[in-house]
Formats: sequence, C-alpha cells, structure tokens
Amino acid sequence: MTDSKQLVQKLWNYCDILRDDGLSYGDYVEQLTFLLFLKMDDERIKPPFNKKSDIPKEYNWQSLLAKDGAELEAHYIKTLQELGKQEGIIGVIFRKAQNRIQDPAKIRKLIVELIDKENWLSLEADVKGDAYEGLLEKNAVDVKGGAGQYFTPRALIDAMVEVMKPEPGMKIHDPACGTGGFLLSAYNYIVKHHQMDRDQKHELKHKTFTGNEIVPMAARLCVMNLYLHGINGEENPIMVEDSLKNNPGAIYDMVLTNPPFGKKSSETIITETGKEAKKDLTIVRDDFWAKTSNKQLNFLQHVRSILKINGKAAIVLPDNVLFEGGAGGTVRKKLMQTCDLHTIIRLPTGVFYAQGVKANVLFFDKKEASEKSWTSKVWIYDLRTNKNFTLKENPLKFEDLKDFIKCYNPENRFDRKETEQFKCFGYEEILKRDKTNLDVLWIKDKCLDDLENLQYPDVIANELIEELEGALEHLREINFNS
Repeated sequence: MTDSKQLVQKLWNYCDILRDDGLSYGDYVEQLTFLLFLKMDDERIKPPFNKKSDIPKEYNWQSLLAKDGAELEAHYIKTLQELGKQEGIIGVIFRKAQNRIQDPAKIRKLIVELIDKENWLSLEADVKGDAYEGLLEKNAVDVKGGAGQYFTPRALIDAMVEVMKPEPGMKIHDPACGTGGFLLSAYNYIVKHHQMDRDQKHELKHKTFTGNEIVPMAARLCVMNLYLHGINGEENPIMVEDSLKNNPGAIYDMVLTNPPFGKKSSETIITETGKEAKKDLTIVRDDFWAKTSNKQLNFLQHVRSILKINGKAAIVLPDNVLFEGGAGGTVRKKLMQTCDLHTIIRLPTGVFYAQGVKANVLFFDKKEASEKSWTSKVWIYDLRTNKNFTLKENPLKFEDLKDFIKCYNPENRFDRKETEQFKCFGYEEILKRDKTNLDVLWIKDKCLDDLENLQYPDVIANELIEELEGALEHLREINFNS
C-alpha cells in the first residue's frame, strides 16, 4: 500500500471502532502518534538503517508487541509516562501523554493489526506525511472534538508561501506553529522550485525550520508531522513554550504564522473565594513598542522583533489589529515606520474553523533603523466583500487565491497594477485616517442594499463584539498608562 488516501482511510476506519468507546478524533490521532513513532523507531534500528535508538529497550515497540491484555495496558501506560521524561524529540512527542483507549484488546489490535503490519519507513515521505496530514485535517473538520484551532486552511497556507518564495539557506520560523502547516508548505515549495546538492538538502531538513507551540498536544502532532516528512528526523525543531515571553533575537530570514484567535493573553488564578478566574496578562518586553494584553498585537510585535534586517513576514491577524485604538494605533505606526508593510489581504469569513472570524494577512519586510518611514505604499486585496465561503459547501480553494497571487506579483512586487479588488494606498493617506486605521474599504457591499445578501448572524455578532472589545481595551490602556 503506497497511496496516502488509502492509508488515511485504513487508519481512519479503525477510529470508528474506538469512537464507540468515547474516544475523540483528537485522542485517536494522539494515540496513533505515540505508536507510529515507536514502530518507526523500531524499523530504524534494523537493516538497512541500523540506527541507534534513544528509546530505552524496556519501553520500545517490541516490548509492546510482547504483551497482551491487562499487562499490555499497564505497560503502555508506564511507557507513555517514562518516555515523557526524555529529552529532545521523544520528550516533545510523549510529554504529558496518557492512554485514552480503555479496552486492552483494542490497544492490541491497533498495535498488531494496524500499525505493525505496515513497514512505515519503506513508504515515501510524501505518502507518510500526506497520510498523517489527512488525519489532522479530518480531526480539524470534526467540529465537536477536533483541533480546528490549530489548523489553517491548506489553500491559504500554500498561497502565502507562494508569494513569500522561501529559498534554500533561509532560517524559517513559526512562533505559533500548531500542527506545522506553514513549515511543511515552505519545505515543499523549496524542494519543488530549487535544485539542491547533498549539503543543501541536509541543511533544509535539519537546520532550516523551527517553531514554538504552547499546547503540548499540538506540539506533538507538529513534531510527528515534520518527522514523517523527513524533517529534523533526529533533532527537535519545536519548542513547547510561549513565544511571547522572551525575545530570542533577530535570527530568522522568514516568519510564517497564524497566531491563535482570541484577543487576550491570560492566566488562571484562584480568587479569595477559592474559585478559578482568568486574569489578563499584559506582556512587558523592552523590545515591544506598546504594553498590551491583546495577544495578536503582541504576536505582531514579536514577529517583527525576531526577524533579521530584510527578513520577511506573513502573519494572519484578526480585523481588530487593523483598527483598534490605543496600543493598536501605536503598533501600526511603528510597524510602518520600521518595516515595509507592503501588502494586506482581507480574508473572507467562513474559511476558519473558528466561526465568524474576520481576518487578514499582513506581509512586511523588516528594515534597518531610519529617520524616514520605510512604508511608502500599502497594497490591499479585498477577498472578502461580496464573497461567501463555508467550510463544507463552499470551502476556500487555492484557485480562489490565484488572482491575489497574480496581483501580488511575487516575481517583482514593485511592478503592480491596480484592479477592482487590489488597490494602493499611500503612507501619508493612511496616517491621516483616524487611529492610522488600516481597515480600508472601497468595494460596494451588496448586502447593504440587498436583504438576500445579508451576512450570517454570527459574523455580524462577531463584528459588534470586536468593536466593543476594542473600545474597552482602549479605555483600559488609558487607565493603565495614566
């Protein structure tokens, strides 16, 4: 079996059996991750690979095959606990790992009949990787229990990478990497568009891509996703920590990211009455222009801080980042002064698994210090007005973004032409707008005249919530700074 669709189907069919025991899609993909890693490690220590294993012998794949029933269940639980204490890629894969399969007979069947029968290392990286990504996508689509918050639509990722044009030798980073979609798309782009020698190929796989992910489950899925594609096979490219807490320095040539939706950074505290409550966290860093608890504004500042001079970034951000006052206005002005904020695409609603989200992609290049602003023109592409997408009936496809790619002109973005959907706005013109507002509209919205074209209620409600939260945030910052 070499077809990734067949492999996904084979792996997914078994999930239906486990669903009867109350296992969620996410739980199933996690258990597959643990077992696949152990099986592939077992294959690597045998001919023709003959690699050394860092997994203790008493917790390896053969130790699982040798047991059955209650003994297998107990040993599996112990294996997950012990491997979670290891360093490097093993520690990330198994950190806080738990057995979610309650029936030992089904654990045995998953190990012996589903995973052990396949020789995973003999499969091409594309087949293994595509099969695993297929499972991740199925998991994301599962609205009830899936990991949609970690999943950016593939069409959008590929279009962003297409215009960013990553190259061999770059250091490419995602500070909120989820399951690794951006890193994999950049890898695939470089392989497709560049001829490389042996050293370049080794550097691409082992020294090019890094990421941060704060959620252990997403981090383990990301590491496994990269591992199955042959990227950083013996190293750990993903740090399980909050990107915003420190500045590693200006070390990346390119940053591609979609920070998590939700405006506030917060922590759980215990109140005087003994109840749990959320407390807003205002990130304070010397390299940030503004102090705010707005997570997206902080990610925008963070991305700029970790880029090398002339480094390039593409970041997905919600609408409030374009128009919010207070810290928002400060960050937008500073971004345009210190970077060339050359392109924005207004994304349609209905393309993310978080419902009603209105987002944009900001493209900018970091520049050296200068008294003059580096941004002279901001080109905005409107893919939202009068566009209707839904996750199931009309999902966003790569073809829907081809006109944007053409207008962006990645071969020479300094040679662009205006169209009905793609307009240029001068720096001085934007500065004159209230709060340096970058939420620019020019296409007539048909839903304003035609009741049949009204937006979905959740979209309208989300707009009102964003505007109210933006106003409240502004008031809090006035109070914080006074």
